Amino acid sequence: MPPAKKEVRPSSRGGRARTPAFVKNLRGVKNWKEAREWLEWRGIEDIECITPDQAGVARGKMMPSKKFTSNTSLALPSAVFMMTISGGYPENSNGFSYPEDDGDLKLMPDLSTLSVVPWESDPTAQVICDLVHQDGRSVEFTPRNVLKRVVAAYEKRGLRPVVAPEIEFYLVRKNPDPDYPLTPPVGRSGRPIGGGAGYSIAGVNEFDELIDDIYHFSESQGLEIDTLIHEEGAGQLEINLRHGDPVELADQVFLFKRTIREAALKHETYATFMAKPIQGQPGSAMHIHQSIIDKKTGRNVFSDADGGETEAFGHFIGGMQKHVPNALVMFAPYVNSYRRLTQAASAPVNTKWGYDNRTVAFRVPRSDPAGRRLENRIPSSDANPYLALAASLACGLIGMSKQIAPDTAVLTTANEDEIDLPRSLLEAVDLFEADEDLKDLLGQSFAATYAAIKRAEFETFMEVISPWEREYLLLNV
Repeated sequence: MPPAKKEVRPSSRGGRARTPAFVKNLRGVKNWKEAREWLEWRGIEDIECITPDQAGVARGKMMPSKKFTSNTSLALPSAVFMMTISGGYPENSNGFSYPEDDGDLKLMPDLSTLSVVPWESDPTAQVICDLVHQDGRSVEFTPRNVLKRVVAAYEKRGLRPVVAPEIEFYLVRKNPDPDYPLTPPVGRSGRPIGGGAGYSIAGVNEFDELIDDIYHFSESQGLEIDTLIHEEGAGQLEINLRHGDPVELADQVFLFKRTIREAALKHETYATFMAKPIQGQPGSAMHIHQSIIDKKTGRNVFSDADGGETEAFGHFIGGMQKHVPNALVMFAPYVNSYRRLTQAASAPVNTKWGYDNRTVAFRVPRSDPAGRRLENRIPSSDANPYLALAASLACGLIGMSKQIAPDTAVLTTANEDEIDLPRSLLEAVDLFEADEDLKDLLGQSFAATYAAIKRAEFETFMEVISPWEREYLLLNV
């Protein structure tokens, strides 16, 4: 939190002037002049200029705040956004070509995201940056720009998408040796946390001090948590965010992940967003609620004047049903992600939709007509929030543009039926590369880069020999 400051300070005329209101904003300023005063009022010494890479990892540079506000040019190598999760690089193939010069991309701070870094001991701030080429052109293949591209496609049609993500994650004991399985943490009771504690207040209370830090860190950054619950898994929590603009909500998820990890480390615990971190426990999802607003009227286009469903709502669902399997690599981006998508589990393995049915991929929650929305229950919490939101909104927009009719709503249990989704990372990449409508909307440069990265990650995974292989093959084959 900012240090205590007086409400007035001497003016240049010898009088007393009130502190400008904007310097007290927890999040964001309008221009560089305001940024300078905002940083000075808080006594900020350092600033982190960050941007999400393809995995959603924060990349960037740190510098003294005075240098930040002095027209300093910031840049990162383009290779940063072509790197696998393990630090490798893909081969040139299928439209992807690694730049021979590995030229710089310019970091352009988005001052509306300026906030403090509350877990740092020295006064530190952070700002999320966009990437542009040296001539000022937007970099097509960086995640924040991919989402902005999809939002712009809605705006061209006079529409404004609204989203609300829900993020599940696990708290686990520290595990310095990756050869050992993850285990649930010990709560305030002194016992390891067990499963079956869905919506348990006592389960949440096991981590009171850690959760208090999550709330305090979030409040300091101007991040608003709607609700927090204990999920079904042992030490599994879920945070729900208030609905809003897709880019702003992706920024919040990006920062929330940093915040939750830091709060957990403060309490000698790991927070993980792996899709399936513990064998035998439920996976972690990032459900996405979506509605579309007509910019002229401010009305939800999913509801007509009488409160009924519109054709646009059906077409949005139809687009999700047809194209989400092809975009699955953006919702389930790692080999581990597919361990969550199994039959009869809490995660959907189908492309069906229904009313308040949690066994289908696309659920229509109960709401009034103004709040009519569609929940995409397929994404896992390991997904890059910018890319997951971009892909989900892109699938719905293609459906509305091409007037794709949905199937009939499902009224029964659907996640025990035949699996409709790709079962592996490579299969998902193949479907992604074959969907021209999706690639055109997301950007061909991004699609080629992302597919190449995922293929390279799969090949790296295939070099690892698992405990299952040693247990069942070592002495039996």
